Amino acid sequence: MTYNKLLKIGERKAQKNNMEKTAVKSLLLFASNKEPSELYLELDTECPTEVETKFMEYLDEYTIKKRPVQYILGYAYFYGYKILVNEGTLIPRWETEELANNILIYYDRMFKGEKVKVLDLGTGSGAIAIALKKEEDNMIVSASDISEDAIEEAKKSAKLNDAEIDFRVGSWFDPFSEDEKFDIIVSNPPYLTTSEYVEDIVKNNEPDVALYGGSDGLKFYRIILENAKKHLKENKFIIGFEHGYDKKDELNIIIKSHFSDVKIVNLKDSMNRDRMTIIIKE
Repeated sequence: MTYNKLLKIGERKAQKNNMEKTAVKSLLLFASNKEPSELYLELDTECPTEVETKFMEYLDEYTIKKRPVQYILGYAYFYGYKILVNEGTLIPRWETEELANNILIYYDRMFKGEKVKVLDLGTGSGAIAIALKKEEDNMIVSASDISEDAIEEAKKSAKLNDAEIDFRVGSWFDPFSEDEKFDIIVSNPPYLTTSEYVEDIVKNNEPDVALYGGSDGLKFYRIILENAKKHLKENKFIIGFEHGYDKKDELNIIIKSHFSDVKIVNLKDSMNRDRMTIIIKE
């Protein structure tokens, strides 16, 4: 059987099971250990039996068992960087890339290349922390997560990407003393409500602790904002959040209850949904 025929079989099976066809090519690349250009040149050549067997196993995991392709591969790409993932870590999303990008934009505007201390709260896979450090070496990045397993995986990803990050295990600010002050705090906390519809492939695979943010989806924003001042430098700072598309107004009220001298910037994602909020003190 040729690679091309295997690919077509996989795409039909994915479509039949209401799964994304685009993931099938990633599984074939993974099974064959080929680069995309290599596979393209060899599409009409015969596929080795061991590669076919591996591919069909991966295909069943994806289409029948409904396991996310990123967990099968063991990695996802975030801001162009390879991030290791497993069932103990949330799979990085493209919306979160937009949060990282906006943090970099506001850093350039406010700090103009100065050295700054950055804290990524609830880092999970470490994707935001790694992207920020790789894109701006003048960021001294720390990151925390309540999951020891997630932190261990994030450390591996940081090493893979040659990114120096201070990872700590603990809930939100708990691993940091009040003497440790930051210029930038960024977080993509769990923000799904407990009653919100979640696709089965997400609900049945990704960790609940990384998905749900209480009855209104704002539980962890309250915790972060209540404690943020103790860990921020006084003269100027940035706080950046990703949040639910319908939570902008409620989040703004929470912010104003803790900060009176800041500028609040609400930003839309590429789908024109209210997805990010940046808090600025200049």
